Amino acid sequence: MPFRIQGRRVALFLVFWGAAFSTASAQVGFTEPERAGWETFLLTAKIGEAVQLGGPEATTKPWKLTLATGNVTRFGLWKDVDRGVDEGGPDGWRYEIAAYRLDVLLGLGMVPPTVERAFRGRRGSLQLWMDATDSLKNRMAKGPDAPAVGPEEWNRKACLQRAFDSLIANDDRNLTNILIADNDRKMILIDHSRTFRTAEPFASTLVYGAKGLMRAGDGTPYPFSRLPRAFVGKLRALDAKSVKDAVDSRLTGKEIQAVLARRDLILKEIDDLIRRNGEAEILY
Repeated sequence: MPFRIQGRRVALFLVFWGAAFSTASAQVGFTEPERAGWETFLLTAKIGEAVQLGGPEATTKPWKLTLATGNVTRFGLWKDVDRGVDEGGPDGWRYEIAAYRLDVLLGLGMVPPTVERAFRGRRGSLQLWMDATDSLKNRMAKGPDAPAVGPEEWNRKACLQRAFDSLIANDDRNLTNILIADNDRKMILIDHSRTFRTAEPFASTLVYGAKGLMRAGDGTPYPFSRLPRAFVGKLRALDAKSVKDAVDSRLTGKEIQAVLARRDLILKEIDDLIRRNGEAEILY
């Protein structure tokens, strides 16, 4: 499967790059006030220039929109892709919003603010364009020069990425949709239109983890070795109602149940790690 090759490159580079970092404190992702402000901006800003993107790294043919309100001008990425299984999917814009809303519910702050907004008479997702960022693909090509955050902190971000992608069954994570910002202190996750799978293997197997689909070349898995207590607590608190309230109509009942089934698999692995290694070694 192509995504396994891409995912292996991502996972291996996350570890390699983190190991080269010097010690420094990391900056958190999007804060609650930032999210609220940008959501309002995305919903109300006037749409100006619109450019449709193409090429191998823009397979959903999204639009880059110029957005302006008052003295603030930013770009947004708008998608209306809506393909079913028979059309090479599922691949849908509503998953972009659902991924963001779950990111908010779990307190991650790694997915850019994303809302539903109509453009040219069609419904779609509108996500804040991330200025002053570099893709992991570009950073990999440049090498680990001028690092700004320590290996432990970077590997913690990698574990959060693995847990989140496993929860939402993201089989499309690659070097271009992990963005690096703020002197390498922020990991930003984009491009979630191919997520929330309900069919096998994603209904009963995680993307990452001890028994996950992603493996290193020697067969070594990528476990959730270090995770925040607060994040794990919010995972435990998830139920059908809280997920439905967060995502509204963006996920079906079957998709929500699949999220909860994967949540159970993630928690089982975390609990197994805690039993073997002690809570202090796994949670922080």
